Amino acid sequence: MNKREVMSRLRKSGVEYVRVLWCDNAGIIRAKAINSSVLTEGDNFDYPVGISLAQQAVPVMYDGVSPGSGLGPVGEVFLKPDWDTLTVLNYNQSFASVAADMYKNGSPWKCCPRDFLKRAIDELDKFGFEINAAFENEFYLLRQPEGRDVPVPVDDTLFAMASAMDSCPAVIDEITKSLKNQSMPVERYYPESGPGQYEISIRYSNALRAADNQLNYRQTVNGVALKHGMIASFMPKIFADAAGSGCHMHLSLLKHSKNISADIENDNMLSDTMAYFMAGVLRHLHALCAITVPSVNSYRRLKPHCWSGAYSCYGYDNREAAVRVIKTHDGESVSHIELKTVDASSNPYLALGSVIYAGIDGISNKLSLNDPVDVDPGTIPLNRQKSEGIRRLPETLGEALEELKNDRTLKDALGENLYKAYYAVKENEWKTMKDYGIEEERKTLLKKF
Repeated sequence: MNKREVMSRLRKSGVEYVRVLWCDNAGIIRAKAINSSVLTEGDNFDYPVGISLAQQAVPVMYDGVSPGSGLGPVGEVFLKPDWDTLTVLNYNQSFASVAADMYKNGSPWKCCPRDFLKRAIDELDKFGFEINAAFENEFYLLRQPEGRDVPVPVDDTLFAMASAMDSCPAVIDEITKSLKNQSMPVERYYPESGPGQYEISIRYSNALRAADNQLNYRQTVNGVALKHGMIASFMPKIFADAAGSGCHMHLSLLKHSKNISADIENDNMLSDTMAYFMAGVLRHLHALCAITVPSVNSYRRLKPHCWSGAYSCYGYDNREAAVRVIKTHDGESVSHIELKTVDASSNPYLALGSVIYAGIDGISNKLSLNDPVDVDPGTIPLNRQKSEGIRRLPETLGEALEELKNDRTLKDALGENLYKAYYAVKENEWKTMKDYGIEEERKTLLKKF
């Protein structure tokens, strides 16, 4: 949108402030807001707010600079809005929000996560392919009774219990309407396995829009819940004895805007190109974990027999495999793939961009897939797992970071500056929180995600 279109929309909507959004390396959605009355003054429209370089070195525990990040208090980065992403937050109508890229000295900053995803998309385009994606979020709705340290779920029900849909209909209804009003078409809603846990899925989009949507999705669910006196949390594992919350990444490959995940000349099953892409993702999945499941708490969720994708393998409609190949309703063709080893503590630009680069490695080198796994991989004897190329994924963030440190493909894709800053943040989080119990993790993370 041009300046006139933006200002017209803001005036008609009665917007007082525009939140300029970014997601930091800790996965926290942050924003600075500019008053709409000064948006047309000077450089405000193109560069409405600035942040310190050090913002991308801040860990999840506190607002301070992580050692070894290469970033500090000297230097300014300006946020350049992508005005095509402007959306009015109808649950808080004095605000609109817009996704932004980070610019330093008039050029895209090498530590900008959104620019990293754009580079991944451009690299895939060189091979003649596009990607559609969607993040499939699970979250808890909680209440915090006065005088109690532990939050209480809004209900105590099981997966897809119809009665759970009556526990907080006003909240779900407002979340749904707000997502739809922000051009995020809602497709399905159901109670998940945990008490007070829900899933509201939205339609796929192109890769960049999918990551932008993830920021708007999270802030919408959080904002609506707060408005109703509740806490919404995407924390991967809130309660030791209840289901964790994932954020599964759904992906399809396109050529000339047509889905090529299936091969129409090969019984409509997996296409060679998608097979190469998946092989690349599986080759790098141990290192990808440091980016797609990047909190200390994530590894409480990433367990065998929990449908979290704890093994580096794939299978057709296999919910225990890290990569699930999803068939059409009649079982006659492949629809798309789902990476289950993702949660909402991840920065969506880094997570999706890294997966794309891993897939590109598979495509460019025509990597081969092992055979699909048609059982729970955790039930396969260890000697057979090894012979079939099935590996247990990292069991801690520390292990995942070691894998990332040794993955030249992903490090080169991130680039020296972004890799250094990201690794420093995650290493700081690991060293600080590795001995935390789940209660300490909950106090630190519950309201961050």
